[in-house]
Amino acid sequence: MKKGITTVTAPKLKSRPPVVVVVGHIDHGKSTLLDYIRQTTMAKNEAGPPRREAGGITQRVSAYEVKHRGQDGEEKTITFLDTPGHAAFSSLRERSTKIADLAIVVVSAEEGVKAQTLEALTVVTSTGLPYLVAINKIDRPNSSVDRTKQSLAENNILVEGYGGTIPWVAISAKTGQGITELLELILLMAELAELTTTPSAVAQGFILEATRDPRVGIITTLIIKNGTLQSGDFLTTGTIIGRIKKLENFLGQPVDQLQASSPAVVLGLPTMPEAGAVFVSTKDKKTAETITESISEILLNNSPTNNFAEGVTIIPLILKADNVGSLEALTKEVKKLGTETVALSIINSSIGQITENDVKLGLGTSPALIVGFNIRVEKSATELAEKHGVMIKTFDIIYHLSEWLTEEITRRTPVSEV
Repeated sequence: MKKGITTVTAPKLKSRPPVVVVVGHIDHGKSTLLDYIRQTTMAKNEAGPPRREAGGITQRVSAYEVKHRGQDGEEKTITFLDTPGHAAFSSLRERSTKIADLAIVVVSAEEGVKAQTLEALTVVTSTGLPYLVAINKIDRPNSSVDRTKQSLAENNILVEGYGGTIPWVAISAKTGQGITELLELILLMAELAELTTTPSAVAQGFILEATRDPRVGIITTLIIKNGTLQSGDFLTTGTIIGRIKKLENFLGQPVDQLQASSPAVVLGLPTMPEAGAVFVSTKDKKTAETITESISEILLNNSPTNNFAEGVTIIPLILKADNVGSLEALTKEVKKLGTETVALSIINSSIGQITENDVKLGLGTSPALIVGFNIRVEKSATELAEKHGVMIKTFDIIYHLSEWLTEEITRRTPVSEV
């Protein structure tokens, strides 16, 4: 080496597992597929019971890792994101496709392409995300793979062997037929994508969801896309800075560090982060404080809706939910409801159980409706609400909530307008 010349060694790159998002119509078997994969690729003490929300519908984003031994005999990891199917959660699905490396579009071999299939495909293709099609429910007597391919083609989705280049596989999420081929195809597509990480770098990634636990504070779930996240690191979203007090893997086990493509659970952020926000980890607070520019778009709008025409009956509404993603979906759903004569006005929305303070906030000349999603109601809140005639309703399925609000709007519509 010549005098005066310094040689800098480039950071070492390493391949990383793919992050895969599963999208499709609400009842075409996305969660059943992921349940099967999880139960057959994880140890019994890891897999746990099938992950189901109320009514069998996934209503939040979930992330977990599975292991699959490929044809070369090497065991490889795949990180899966399970996204909600209900239309109200479209923004959650959109975020997940931006976070993922590739997508599986699940289509029923019985029903073919549906409206939510097309919605999911629009989101996937708009982000440039590579994807494959899984034709599910081939075990059903009325299923037809050829008919499903035709349905796809009619919607300009041309799979391999049917005039196009989109990879596909026929599967049964119930019996497991074709699942091995699906996992092999995922790993092949990941290999072609040449996904890499720099293990020595500080971690970067995305916030998946966040919730508030009354015992331990804010619990944040995130996906690492590069570098290594360590317990004790400072984590910033550009607007929030917090030190990681506890780091857990997707199984809820305490760990010292996690690598790229891993789901992580973090305790220590001082305020609720926005779902979908980019995060960066640093080793010291001073460095974190220099990251002042916002590195994520504002995804959650909690501002009250007050621009109503004169003479419209206003129903004040307080929304409470279990996490940021659910609250965003509720807000979006509520804004679609209402008529020319009756409107819903969100006066407050937040995370956590319904408390006495929520009831106090809802008191007024026209007491607010307090609606909760996947949360509990404190006893003191129930007692105060009953005393002052404030209505509290909780739900665990979003369309039940929408139906109830629609009925309430109808009930409050002036008789002459019904």
